[in-house]
Amino acid sequence: MRARTERPSRRRSRSLAYLPYLIPGAVCFTIIILVPLALNVWYSLNSWKGGMSPMRFIGLDNYAQLLDDAKFWASFRNSLSMIVAMVIIPTLIGLVLAAVLFDYIGKHFGSRTAATLRAMYYLPQILPISVAGIVWNWILNSQTGAVNTILRGLGVTDPPNWLGSTSTALGSVMFVLIWIQIGYPTVIFMSALQRVDPELYEAAELDGAGWFARFRAITVPQIRPETFVIVLTCTIAALKVFAPIYVLTRGGPESSTLVPSYYSYLNFFDKSKVGYGAAISTVLTIVIIVIAGVIQVFQNRSARREEEGR
Repeated sequence: MRARTERPSRRRSRSLAYLPYLIPGAVCFTIIILVPLALNVWYSLNSWKGGMSPMRFIGLDNYAQLLDDAKFWASFRNSLSMIVAMVIIPTLIGLVLAAVLFDYIGKHFGSRTAATLRAMYYLPQILPISVAGIVWNWILNSQTGAVNTILRGLGVTDPPNWLGSTSTALGSVMFVLIWIQIGYPTVIFMSALQRVDPELYEAAELDGAGWFARFRAITVPQIRPETFVIVLTCTIAALKVFAPIYVLTRGGPESSTLVPSYYSYLNFFDKSKVGYGAAISTVLTIVIIVIAGVIQVFQNRSARREEEGR
């Protein structure tokens, strides 16, 4: 009986022993995340121009104003395009590239060749966005850019203004984002493929399954956890994307590339409408939390089904 009564106390003492190790992380989380978030919510309930100007409490007026703000809704519509450019297309292309590099290039040309190609695909991820923006601004410049110079050489007399026209600016930004993002899922998927049992591929190959059949029946199901991780992290990055928009288009022309994070920045600093900018940031935070929660629920359900299937 004494042993039975001591076991819960031992468990409690062991769990309490880990608390000191959690304190630094909790303190950093509070200072870096919770305090700024609380201040942002408080600012969103006030009318304030920043600096030493007086702050006036207005309740939910900033949020009510968002409902009639066409630019606010346009920025969220553009976020759907950012999700396509940073999540859907890079994930699909990265999955195919990783499978080709791992299952074909690595076997026929050696692991060094596959590793070199993987590093080349990942290079845009580590390139500073300011440098990438300068390069792509030069490439897509309507007058002296490399693309339009080539088009004029091919006989196109009036090539598009890629970043300066409402019809092409969003597509051009999406293309740059795909170029930047494609290396991330490729690297994650290649690391995931290394844990897949090679005997599965060998057995399928002996049964006469081709590359695509092996890819569909073995590769895709085996790397499902990594797929959820990529979708979650890239969706959050797409919703809060800022630097590429700032460097390439500044949200223009005519708000055709405006996104919520940059619209919040404009109201914070350019228009000195701190409360309104904070309201945009708060709504964006809520949207990110909800979408991340939905993706997490789907991931947990998929994991449960996989465990039940075993």
